[in-house]
Parts: sequence; C-alpha cells; structure tokens
Amino acid sequence: MSGKTIKYAGKDIPLLFSVDVCVAGGGPSGTAAAISAGRNGARTVLIERGVALGGLAVLGCVYPFMDTHATDSDTPYVTEVKDRLRRHGIEPFDGVTRQTWHNPETLTLIYDEMCEESGVEILYQTVLVDTIRFDHRITAAVVQTIAGLAAIQAKTFIDATGDAYLARSAGVPHERGYEKTGNNQPLSFRFEMGGIDVERLYRHVAVELDEDWCKSKPPYFEIAEAMHRKQRYKLEALMAKGVETGEITQEEAEYMQAYTIIGKNGVMSMNCPELPVRFSATDPVSYSKAVSFGRKMMHHIASYLIRHLPGFEHAFISREAAMLGARESWRIRGKYYLVEDDYHSQSRFHDAVCRTAWFIDAHGEKVSEKLPQGGFYEIPYRSLVAEEVENLIVAGRCISASFILQASMRIQPTCMSIGEAAGIAAAWGIAHELEANMVRWEELPAEVRSYVNREA
Repeated sequence: MSGKTIKYAGKDIPLLFSVDVCVAGGGPSGTAAAISAGRNGARTVLIERGVALGGLAVLGCVYPFMDTHATDSDTPYVTEVKDRLRRHGIEPFDGVTRQTWHNPETLTLIYDEMCEESGVEILYQTVLVDTIRFDHRITAAVVQTIAGLAAIQAKTFIDATGDAYLARSAGVPHERGYEKTGNNQPLSFRFEMGGIDVERLYRHVAVELDEDWCKSKPPYFEIAEAMHRKQRYKLEALMAKGVETGEITQEEAEYMQAYTIIGKNGVMSMNCPELPVRFSATDPVSYSKAVSFGRKMMHHIASYLIRHLPGFEHAFISREAAMLGARESWRIRGKYYLVEDDYHSQSRFHDAVCRTAWFIDAHGEKVSEKLPQGGFYEIPYRSLVAEEVENLIVAGRCISASFILQASMRIQPTCMSIGEAAGIAAAWGIAHELEANMVRWEELPAEVRSYVNREA
C-alpha cells in the first residue's frame, strides 16, 4: 500500500496502488489482458472477486474451451495456454474434435504462474464498486477488499468484468438483452459429478444406443441432448421419459450435457441445468432467485441420472459452480458496433484484433447458423473502446456488439484473444502517450500485435 488516501463519498479511503494498467475481472479476457500488459512493460494490477483466475472456466465449471471454427485463429496467448497445459501433464486435444480439454485446477495454477512471471499484481477477493471520473478519463477504481474500501489509480483501465460494470459506472453507453424481447440468454448453473464409470457410460451411449455425435473416446468423451433443436440426440428419449414419470420437469429435461475432465478420473463437468429465460442475468433479485432454483434443478437432474443412466449408478455431485454461467448480460456501445451482418458477410477490418467463426449460439432465440468451411469474421479494436471515456478498453463478451453477434463471439478462446490485444494496446498507448481510445491497432508494429490482418 502507498500510505496515501483519496476522497470518495465523503471519506478518505486508502490508495492501494498507482499503476499503469488496472484490469477489472480475472476471467479469460481479463487474465490475458493483464499478462499481456505486464509483458509489454506496463505496471499492472488485476482485480478478481474470487480466489482463482479463470472466471467461468474455473469458478463457473464452463469446460472445455469451444473451438472458434476459424483456421489460424489462435493468437500467441491462446497457443501458450495450450502449451502450458501440456507441460503440466494435460493434453488439451483429443485427436478428433478441435475443442480444448483443460483441467480447472491446473488452469488457474497456470494463470497464477503467468501473472507472476509478467509482474502482474493480483488482488483476490476484491470487488469493483465504482469509478472516479474526471472529464473524459477514469482517475481511479473504487474496490471493496477484505480490509474495506480502497482505491486504485491507473493511467489505463481495462473492463473485463463480463458485465461491462467498470464501463457502465464510468458512463459509457450500454445495452442489455435481446433488442426484440429484452431477455438475456438463459443462465446456467454448472456442476461436476464424480464416481462415474466412464467406460460403462461410453459403452451404453456410443455402442448400445449407437450415438455417434461425440467422435472422441474416453478419456475424452461427452454426452448431450437438447430438445427442440435440429440435432436429434439418442439421450433425448431418456430425459423425455423422466418428464413422463414426473421425476424431472420439462425445464430440467430441455438441456443436458456432460464432458469428462482430463486429469480427474471418473469426473464429468455437467453443462446443465439451463435456467428458464424468465431469470435475468442483469436483475440482482432475479439472479439470486435463479441460484436457488438452479440448485434444485441440479440435484433433480443428478438424482435422475444416478437412477437411470448406466455408468452413473455410483455417481454424486462433487462440486457446484461458484457463479452462474451468464452467456450475455450488458454490452457497451463503442466506436464500432458489430451486428449480425458482420457475421454473415464475414467482415474484415483494418484494425482487427482476432478472428472467429463460432456459430450464432443465442440460446432461446437463434442457434446453429454456421459459416461455410474456411469462413470467418474479424473483431475490430474499435469495438473495444468508446468515445466517452478515453483511457478505457473493454475486453471479453461485453464489447460493442448486438445480441445476436455477441452470441457468436462470446466463447472463451475469442475472449482470450480480445483480452490479449487489449493488454498490448494499453501498454502501447501508455508508452507512446496515446489514450486507449485513440490507439490505432493497425499502426502498431506487426511484431507487437497479437493478430495482424493481411487482407483488409
């Protein structure tokens, strides 16, 4: 601590740090941003409200990393994370699919290591409360720590909260939910189950039911069913029977998915339940009710699988997520607003920071529109910055984009690449006395950029 104080709400609160870059949120994008800023010479502080980096990948049990479906989309940071998983004994690829099978506990250890190597200061159990703004600049972030309120001063701030909270508190225009209905994408409340006989499960699903949806084999194996989709799953009959017998509700039967976790034998990450859309990711009362409702759904689903799905006979809930899975909440309105047409037109940008081709995956609204093989679109740096606040960069799923476009760019590898670029741009701007929203990504030397568009 510096020993200095600043005035906030009529109080003198301690100034914890005065640094170059302050990153709010230690999820996939925030961790990438902090490490990239640190590696590029910026003194960096990373604020995380939990006790582990990784966000939904670790605290939310969102596993594995989906693939962008875009050739050569891995930026250097993403490649390094995968390489470090291997060094820790976790092979991320199954040889068939392109998704990244990681291990939550190993992943957060890797992030700690990368932050330490990059000189990033991490503040755990620290919640962003407010920002102090003067004219068009944020001068400090107000945080709640284990010792009480405190402040962090920085030259540039990066909002990687997932909910655009730092940007919203600083007065950046924003929106939430689907433009047509106001609904957010459905929340999820993921969990892990242990004690599973994965080989027995595989024989039942892949051999006895002849389900060929998952092409990989144990230890890389997944099961799924999603009612009312074009894809028909063999396990849909099992879940439908549970509705008929009254053992589970229709809402609990709608969506069920599970993945083996590499390095955790007999454990699967349950990508369910998906909560009814009436629960909101942007209403604190509704969100809180969703937690209790989702926990009941979780236990109902787990009990039903234990009773009826071969391989689950001796299974049990071994872990529940420490946060709900929010696919979408708030999004900023930045210098460039990505829309659905950018997806279908496969837009290219002179200031592109990454590429992706993950399909439009707006649960409850529009799902499974895919680009042709080899197709992709890019995300411009201008979607990470706004006119209203000069020293702010937004990274992750809350960048400037419409509801439908956001449903494509929200996956974790894309958010990592966005965060990587945000950190590089922040450090570059500080070193060259440029405000973050005036940085021209395309003018950075190619060897400095994490992604270079050679087409636009």
